[in-house]
Amino acid sequence: MTQYDLIIRNGLIVDGTGQRGYSGDVAITNGRIRAVGVVEGESKDQIDAAGLLVTPGFVDIHTHYDGHATWANRLGPSSDHGVTTVLMGNCGVGFAPCRPQDRGRLMGLMEGIEDIPEAVMRDGLPWNWETFPDYLDGLQTRCFDMDVAAYLPHAPLRVYVMGDRAIGREPAHPKDISRMRQLAREAVEAGALGFSTSRSLNHRATDGTLTPSYAAGAEELTGIALGLADAGMGVLQIVSDFDDVDAEFGIIKRMARESGRPLSMTVLQIPSAPNRWKEVLDRIESASDEGLPIKGQVSGRAAGVLSGLRLARNPFMRTPGYSEIAHLPLQDRLIAMRNPSRRTRILNEMPGRLSDVERYVLTNFSSIYDFAEGYEPAIGRDMAARAAGVGMEPAAFVYDLLTANDGDAILYFPAVNFVGNNTAAMEAMMAHKDTLLGLGDGGAHCGLICDASLTTFMLQRWSDRGAGYMPVEHVIRRLTSETAKAVGLNDRGVIAPGYRADLNVIDINLLAVGKPELVADLPNGGERIGQKASGYAATIVAGEVTYRYGSPTGALPGRLIRGAQSAP
Repeated sequence: MTQYDLIIRNGLIVDGTGQRGYSGDVAITNGRIRAVGVVEGESKDQIDAAGLLVTPGFVDIHTHYDGHATWANRLGPSSDHGVTTVLMGNCGVGFAPCRPQDRGRLMGLMEGIEDIPEAVMRDGLPWNWETFPDYLDGLQTRCFDMDVAAYLPHAPLRVYVMGDRAIGREPAHPKDISRMRQLAREAVEAGALGFSTSRSLNHRATDGTLTPSYAAGAEELTGIALGLADAGMGVLQIVSDFDDVDAEFGIIKRMARESGRPLSMTVLQIPSAPNRWKEVLDRIESASDEGLPIKGQVSGRAAGVLSGLRLARNPFMRTPGYSEIAHLPLQDRLIAMRNPSRRTRILNEMPGRLSDVERYVLTNFSSIYDFAEGYEPAIGRDMAARAAGVGMEPAAFVYDLLTANDGDAILYFPAVNFVGNNTAAMEAMMAHKDTLLGLGDGGAHCGLICDASLTTFMLQRWSDRGAGYMPVEHVIRRLTSETAKAVGLNDRGVIAPGYRADLNVIDINLLAVGKPELVADLPNGGERIGQKASGYAATIVAGEVTYRYGSPTGALPGRLIRGAQSAP
């Protein structure tokens, strides 16, 4: 009788292809799926999945674990939400290539764009690399609770080649472009999955300077894309504001056409231009119909800023009256804040020394909600409206909400994808034939955002096994085989013989996204927002159970992925 390492028995197999789920077993040996269906044989370990879903592990193609992967083995919160493969280095930011004199610049850029504190990076990054292949070699020696892959990011590449001229956003010379093209080829040949860049005014270093990649013109971007063409592999990832949709898309089409490499870009609904996403998707569809491999990366949830007394930021944090007590433990802080004289003082000092961005996301009370209302709060439930309903000023109403009970209230500002408190835009994006699910941003936005829970949310909110209308088989396909194939990882995302044994066993009836909480698990005592999940009976990476009902088993079978992977 055949002996396997692990058999998952009696589950409802949703195999990642989109086909209807069916009852059966999954047998695993040496990190690969060996048999699916009715499995005869014995195994060293066994999971009874009766009444549970058995799915491929989720493949998250938009994360920022570039630093975390150098100092940590567990890549939460993604690993808490069934993710078994992540692709980092998105948005053109990262840490390689880098000369020693440029380390501070790259850390300042990462802090400004992705909200990873510089003190954390200074303490945590080993800097045992200069070139991008060196960086991959360092990751090769490490083990994780999931597989990791990386893009070559544009900002460090540009600084490495152009130095101060890159920081000054000067145009690249032909020799600069030639050098970046060469380094892009070398990075992809060493194992990078591709190249990423940012053309967004929102992407700035801590000193306010724009990301160096913002200055790149069509010649530079196309030249780098041709480096991937020279290697004959790799994908392209772009984020842009699309202030001039035609001009931006003209550059993108040129990159895809001349390189022949697959390309995806962020597509969001933004309040300042609530219909621009339609224009972008129309152009993506036209390009796709022309045969260009262009996709939009979209999200099934509003990207929201979280704040509160238990989190890293709150609306009162920059007032002198709050700053005096900010160092106190929460319970002592609450006592101080409940003192009537301090309450009056802090409210009179509002908004304090908040930056423009902080003021927008922390005190825009007509667009801020109690997180207890969920990710899709109703019109009229914002802080300003609720305050008016009881005859209070919004800041005072929020102050009392945050200081009530144990100070555990969380504020939620849905920044994008929720204009008019309506999900129609994101539903249309998800339904489009030329989109991919992404934008979880795991590893980034440590103190403001926690969207790495998107995988769990998708199943809970949109699948017909949860509260939604999409067949669960469709949602699983979008989280697994679609994202895997989009970036060349053709060996995973499907439950079939020969594929990697990256799997989830899910109790859909228990599936839920937990409440955000501050977790002090970063170097130098740094904190970030975490978010747990319930309902994952088991998560399996390369045939080893890494988590059982949210608790780590101690197994760390995840490794660096070098380059595209062939299907079995």
